[in-house]
Amino acid sequence: MNAQRLPRSLRTGLQVLRAGLRTLRAGLRGWGGVGAMAAVCALAVAFALLLPRTQSHGAGGTETGGQGVAEGIQATAAAECRNPQDQSPFPSSSDGKTIEAIKARKDPRLIVGVDQNSYRWGYRDPNGGRSAELEGFDIDLVHRIAKDILGDEDAVQFKAIPTNQRIPAIKDGRVDMIVRTMTINCDRLKEVAFSAPYFLTGQQVLAPKSSTIKGYDKTLDDKRICSAAGSTALEKLKADQAAKKAGIASADIETVVPSQLDCLVRLQLGQVDAVVTDGALAASQAAQDPTVELKGDTFTTDYYGVAVKKGANDLAARVNRILEQYRQDGGWQKSYDKWLSPTLGSDSESAKPPVPHYK
Repeated sequence: MNAQRLPRSLRTGLQVLRAGLRTLRAGLRGWGGVGAMAAVCALAVAFALLLPRTQSHGAGGTETGGQGVAEGIQATAAAECRNPQDQSPFPSSSDGKTIEAIKARKDPRLIVGVDQNSYRWGYRDPNGGRSAELEGFDIDLVHRIAKDILGDEDAVQFKAIPTNQRIPAIKDGRVDMIVRTMTINCDRLKEVAFSAPYFLTGQQVLAPKSSTIKGYDKTLDDKRICSAAGSTALEKLKADQAAKKAGIASADIETVVPSQLDCLVRLQLGQVDAVVTDGALAASQAAQDPTVELKGDTFTTDYYGVAVKKGANDLAARVNRILEQYRQDGGWQKSYDKWLSPTLGSDSESAKPPVPHYK
């Protein structure tokens, strides 16, 4: 067997098996040949049982794999999780059971969880009056997905979902997907499935222009920091405080709000000294309030993905196909130039779509 031709998950499993065999040979010598052989066989059988699941996600099977295959893919991803943004199924233009169920509804519309308060991402124009429609970079993507799946870009029911309710909304079936600046990470892969990444960003500090804070460093000593519940920013703050990272160890990170925009309000009221959130969101917030600015560079690498329910493998594969076309025909770039270039610029690392890799 040529191990280099195996998928990464199988190579990892093979390495674990070999390590286990070496350990067994060293530790089971006192058992005699029969006992050692039985233990080795048990390990081999366990590894063999992994093969059908890890090999069943090829391009021809993404739309028909069903719940077991999708959960197997995501479980393997969560277990390895070195590159969580690379754990999505291969693109497919076929309809599977999830998409068929959406089309079979009495009112066949995509139900999508979005933000309605993130400037240039998902928001309502304050000058648009009562009839103001949702618009922004994420909203453009939703319309593109609806057009491909249902033939009508307006066949969408938008639901405003707070940051801390994104995963519950998917798991409870309140939405078909979340398109809301949602970072793909290892913990989330245990609960939901993701498309390939559609945007690259990183965590960054937002603070008043007059502040002495210079970035995610010792200048945050004893400062009050706001983050959103259920956000990667909060996870990072907690981890760094536990590790006693300089600046974060003595910071007050107790101000946790339902959505990122609430942090900007707290900052404006003087209730906190800084906000930690995605740099792309922070740039949009700085555009709303000229008294605040980004401090320092991004200090993580984060990828946004479209989140769907575990088991909705056909939907994730279809979104991946749509994202491929969206990049190739210039739709992604047109949306970026319209909504995000004014705040992030044309030279930003976020100014081009990330290159996808599939499981």
